[in-house]
Amino acid sequence: MRTRDVMTTDVVVVSPDTDAREAARLLAERGFTALPVVDAAGTFVGVVSEAELLRDRLPQDPRWLVHGEPAVSRHAPGDVVAQVMTKPTVTATPNTDLAEVADLMLAHGVRSVPVVHEGHLAGIVTRRDMLRSISRADSIIEAEIRHRLAVIGAAHRWQVEVSGGKVSIVDEMNDPADRHVAEVLARAVAGVTDVHITAPERI
Repeated sequence: MRTRDVMTTDVVVVSPDTDAREAARLLAERGFTALPVVDAAGTFVGVVSEAELLRDRLPQDPRWLVHGEPAVSRHAPGDVVAQVMTKPTVTATPNTDLAEVADLMLAHGVRSVPVVHEGHLAGIVTRRDMLRSISRADSIIEAEIRHRLAVIGAAHRWQVEVSGGKVSIVDEMNDPADRHVAEVLARAVAGVTDVHITAPERI
């Protein structure tokens, strides 16, 4: 499976000139942890996350000062996204293998990865997107595989069964070339964890 198979393309973005508080409001209201930043030309330039927007923005509780506690030195927070955004350590392309994206997310401790194509934002893939793909019902996976296999043979040619994301296919014609194509098509379906194709048993 590739990133393009599960990524969200209708992405909420902000520009470098967006007010930082507006970006914070979007994160809070939408339940996101980060927002892609795109300039006027549509070029992907960075991300702004909860951490950057929170840094130095909450004032110290003044009641501590009454008890003689020293004030904590803070930097002035950025007013616009351009002043607080960062370059992401992890990005993907629409063609990146989804397993690789998952490994990168876990290694870098991020919950979402921008998908970039030729410098422009193509979408975003999140942990939730990947969890959604691996939790699809077997019946839905089976129906999609049958639909895809229809391009390389009549429906009665292929016997398809799916259990726990594992796909078993019997090719009535036992054609090695078509079986290879069938395996590629089946493995590209979201939720598939393994594919096994066999020839029919002859009595």
